[in-house]
Amino acid sequence: MNEKRSEQVGVRARGGSLAPGSVVGDGRYRLLAQFGIDERAGAHLWRARDGQLRRDVALTMLVGDPADAEAARAARRTLERAAHAAKFNHDAVARVLDVLSLGSGITSGEGLLGVVVTEWTKGTDLIDLVAEHPVAPLTAARMVQKLAEAVERAHHSGLVLGLDHPQRLRLTADGTLRLAFPGPLPDATLRDDVKAIGAVLYLLLTGRWALPGGPAAIPAAPHAPNQRLVPPRSLVPSVPAELSSLAVRTIEDGGHGGIRTSAAILRALELAAEAEERTQLINAAGVKPEDDGTIWTTKKPVKDKARRRKLALGVTVLVVAAVGILAWLGMLAISFFQDSPNTGPPINVAAPTTTAAPPSSAAPPPASSPAGQPKIGAPVEPASATVYNPDGSGDNTSRAKYLIDGNPGTSWRTDQYRQQLPTIKTGVGILASFDNPINLAKVTIAGGSEGTQVELRAADSNDPDFGSTHVLGTATLNGPSTDITLPQPQSGQYFIIWITHLSGDGGKYQSQIGELTFLPAQ
Repeated sequence: MNEKRSEQVGVRARGGSLAPGSVVGDGRYRLLAQFGIDERAGAHLWRARDGQLRRDVALTMLVGDPADAEAARAARRTLERAAHAAKFNHDAVARVLDVLSLGSGITSGEGLLGVVVTEWTKGTDLIDLVAEHPVAPLTAARMVQKLAEAVERAHHSGLVLGLDHPQRLRLTADGTLRLAFPGPLPDATLRDDVKAIGAVLYLLLTGRWALPGGPAAIPAAPHAPNQRLVPPRSLVPSVPAELSSLAVRTIEDGGHGGIRTSAAILRALELAAEAEERTQLINAAGVKPEDDGTIWTTKKPVKDKARRRKLALGVTVLVVAAVGILAWLGMLAISFFQDSPNTGPPINVAAPTTTAAPPSSAAPPPASSPAGQPKIGAPVEPASATVYNPDGSGDNTSRAKYLIDGNPGTSWRTDQYRQQLPTIKTGVGILASFDNPINLAKVTIAGGSEGTQVELRAADSNDPDFGSTHVLGTATLNGPSTDITLPQPQSGQYFIIWITHLSGDGGKYQSQIGELTFLPAQ
């Protein structure tokens, strides 16, 4: 029996009996492992193998009796919503590949009312993530951010995602959450999606689920005697007041000051993340915050050396430019007052523009490179910049966008590590993606922490295996900017600035980069 045929062999599911090795969908999908059950909809969440395309997929299987008219109606509504969501595309939501219904991929004897087939999401089960201990507050805020962005975009399109069950979510390799098993409840609303974001944040901060219908593996969030939700900060004192309040205000329906939109959540998450990062910088610089039982502070953060260098360079350029303009104006005035019969022919006062310009022989030559190297063209802006973290998560994923915003005053930094690379992890990097391939000749890294060692690597996708990338050049960051010039231009669409050695010492290792500029060959 050949390999392709063997993948399709299995016992067809009967009467809702689902087990590894069973097949559904006219024998196309072989069940591999179950990842949870959403009891509210009778949705069984499985990883399966597509025997035709020979790839793993995620199955949300609606188990029920086809003779139950109400259950069949609810399943049809869920399938309709899932089919509508097939047009939606966002990194935080698994792409819907197919929707199976009774008579169309499913027989009445299988005990199924429908199946939503989506791409498989590699990563970590959310329940496993919080099983041992809650997630650090800043990390939790970063993890939820992309999920909130997906909800915001979906709601603009009139879509309900249905992410109000923790077993439907998975943590991806880049440290963000993803809806891995789409399939909203038939009566789910936009408000339910917003409340779900707050519930996920609550879960990450406390290890407890704050909405009805959660899995038995996760304890329910406690409520005060008046049925008010107990804030995360009351359960875990290290949770910042802002994040604790955000979670509660998003979940609860009553009272004033509630949060009703994903846009408001995104803004609150951004403010909370920035405040926590300022606190980390202050603590790293040895400034002790006031001992008021909170990790937040209103003290002004200490600026780092790289930012002071940028400011000094900018001021110097402005001063030199101002002095040059004043000198030119002074020479113009002297020439004007020297207009007399004893000093030769009159000076044409309309000529300063002409006389001030350098002769044609002194005009700057066109941009060129040393002999044997190609000419450098104008910078090309990447379509996106994301943290590339094959060995873990974190490292300020929300700030990666600042590396290509054209503003050297904004920056991205790694997490602070107690051990130098590669002891704790192989490295961490920034992956720049372009809309179309470019012929890269040079990369300029501005505002980098001194002593940071980097590699410029080429990749074949925006989520590559590290082993498939290859080194194009190396550099040690030193000074306001550092160039990595390639011996020969490299054509590609994806490039990684890979940090192999962090700046710092004494158990405080961290690197920062202000701006990345990609220069192609002409």
